[in-house]
Amino acid sequence: MARHWISLLTVTLMAGLGLSASSNASGAEWDEAKAKKFIEEHVARIQPLEHTAALAWWNANISGKDEDFQAKEDAQNKLDAALSDKSRFAELKSLKEATFEDRLIERQIEVLYLQYLEKQVDPELLRKITAKANAVEKAFNAYRAQVDGKSLTDSEVRKILKESKDSKQRQAVWEASKKVGAAVEADLKALVKLRNEAAHALDYADFHHLQLNLNEQSQAEVLALFNELDLMTRLPFSKAKAEIDERLADGLGIKVVDLRPWHYQDPFFQEPPAVYKTDLDSAYTQADILKLCREFYAGIGLPIDDVIARSDLYEKPGKSPHAFCTDIDRKGDVRVLANIVPNEYWMGTMLHELGHSVYSSKNIPQSVPYVLRTESHILSTEGVAMMFERFSKDADWLTSMGVKLDDPKAYDEAGTLMRRNKLLIFSRWCQVMLRFEKELYANPDQDLNDLWWTLVESYQGLKRPDNRSAPDYASKIHIVTAPAYYHNYMMGELFAAQVHHTIAREVLDGVAPSKANYVGKEAVGRFMKERVFAPGRTLSWDKLTEHATGERLNPKAFAKDLKD
Repeated sequence: MARHWISLLTVTLMAGLGLSASSNASGAEWDEAKAKKFIEEHVARIQPLEHTAALAWWNANISGKDEDFQAKEDAQNKLDAALSDKSRFAELKSLKEATFEDRLIERQIEVLYLQYLEKQVDPELLRKITAKANAVEKAFNAYRAQVDGKSLTDSEVRKILKESKDSKQRQAVWEASKKVGAAVEADLKALVKLRNEAAHALDYADFHHLQLNLNEQSQAEVLALFNELDLMTRLPFSKAKAEIDERLADGLGIKVVDLRPWHYQDPFFQEPPAVYKTDLDSAYTQADILKLCREFYAGIGLPIDDVIARSDLYEKPGKSPHAFCTDIDRKGDVRVLANIVPNEYWMGTMLHELGHSVYSSKNIPQSVPYVLRTESHILSTEGVAMMFERFSKDADWLTSMGVKLDDPKAYDEAGTLMRRNKLLIFSRWCQVMLRFEKELYANPDQDLNDLWWTLVESYQGLKRPDNRSAPDYASKIHIVTAPAYYHNYMMGELFAAQVHHTIAREVLDGVAPSKANYVGKEAVGRFMKERVFAPGRTLSWDKLTEHATGERLNPKAFAKDLKD
């Protein structure tokens, strides 16, 4: 047997890692000890910076103030600088090649590698990316559509697009809502090129490829799934849209051939227009949306009173006009930003955002290591949020929650059609977003205005406005603040359908998924805690899907929902 010589330096290092020369530690034990030390040091250095950055991000989106956005930018720069440390990354890269008996340590190293990898570019380039993204996000928060000398909030834009019978007014409001695109176009294009520069520095073809890789996905696999969904949804979407078009045109007193994007109520046609005799908003005009949310989530054993207490939920100047949920510290400080008005859209939105909140450090056990104490993946948290959101259109859910409906049968019929149409319409919209962002980063110098409308025409069936050449793509905030993210919403819908069908089968005694009602069912909350929330990020998204449903992510349940 060869003799093992241990140098004085090695003995010193081993002592620092809590080992001794006499322990005759194996290579695996040695690597494991180094990994543990790296993780401990990472948490000590990075956790305070992530906490500060999360708070600064929250404050900036709440206030819209210059000083808060500057603080947000400064906090992100400090976090980026810490993660860009090349000596730390070299150590992490070495650990990634090691073999560990402890799966939790191995998974933390995998996740940390991806987190650090993104920052292994010139620090000045990182600062430029942060500054440019910050500037564009600030412009979005400050922007309000201007029509006839009046400033309109996002909710007011939606209300007019839903209720107005005047096509000229609708067009004016729609076009005004899109002008934010022109305001941010130059900065957005510059940001895309900066992101690509960072991707090239890391040997990726472009930022789209990089971002998917950082999220444990591949562009080829995602595109293959979306091609399958395209074939699955194209015909039923065309049939549903033909019916919607007839109803829209009839309600507006115009011909189907004259329908344009501003007639479809949602500014991007990502939501189904309200074209049925029963108006789903009628259930919510007098309802207390927050009370319904509190009672619903408490009834399934996932109370959210503490989240609501920390949240900012109504419109005000300078505040982001959108909605999101954020976990500030991975210790239970979870918050929602919203702009509630009493209608079905905001009922669904609040069920959605509070669905994110229950899939967070509120319900991921504190025993899960800090690095992994977050959702398995963005598609899994979006899926959970979407699964709960669907109930806003459900008559059975509303009556179970004590909301009186004038005609429950008519509401149920309209809601069922709206839910099905939502799945179809949203699926087609996600095709546009995925394919546009893929091409945006592949060639940012092409005619992006034309690319956008070519995809909208192809996948959503909308008619391009005559002689329009405007950066309408740039009016979608996700392209700025959540790049290469949107496909995860659609994959989240598949996850939502798969989990919902599992709950119907295993928790609700085999009830038909279309009839599954969670109200008052604490067993639903237990299932979600045990099968979806508890693993945190110890499992990758594909392994979590198997853990929760017994199958890999697939479109079978989603396809069944389209038929029911």
